[in-house]
Amino acid sequence: MRSLLVPKTLALALAIAALVAAVSARRDLTQVAAAPQAATAHPESLALEARLQGVGGGLVDCWNALLELRSCTNEIVLFFLNGESYLGYDCCRAIRTITLHCWPSMLTSLGFTAQEGDILRGYCDAEAAAAPPPFAPLPTTPSGAPAAAPALLRAPGN
Repeated sequence: MRSLLVPKTLALALAIAALVAAVSARRDLTQVAAAPQAATAHPESLALEARLQGVGGGLVDCWNALLELRSCTNEIVLFFLNGESYLGYDCCRAIRTITLHCWPSMLTSLGFTAQEGDILRGYCDAEAAAAPPPFAPLPTTPSGAPAAAPALLRAPGN
């Protein structure tokens, strides 16, 4: 019975968090639209305007990252419960986008504390640093042309 209660509670918490985030974003958008001349007087207004216009993490990027993060919430919950879960590339990309380029309160609107956000970002940064190098290019001949493919990769009859 308890195992059925956890997903329902988690889903309810995510729905409430999404609603809170939507309301706060709407409030921010309304304030920017109502007072464009105030942007020159307040530096924080300039930062908000830059985010809304897509400079360094635009509104669309932030909301896409938030939606991606919602899709990997199970991974994150397991990560904090047992510490052994693997957070996928898309999940880490969303975490980095939100923590580096979006509003600081976006993670907290999903129910994560600032400390948990730092832990997630640290894990994802470490994973990115430990990622395997990209595929090596094909070896070249002394003339600079690509070397012939090995016999196993050649088409029959060649």
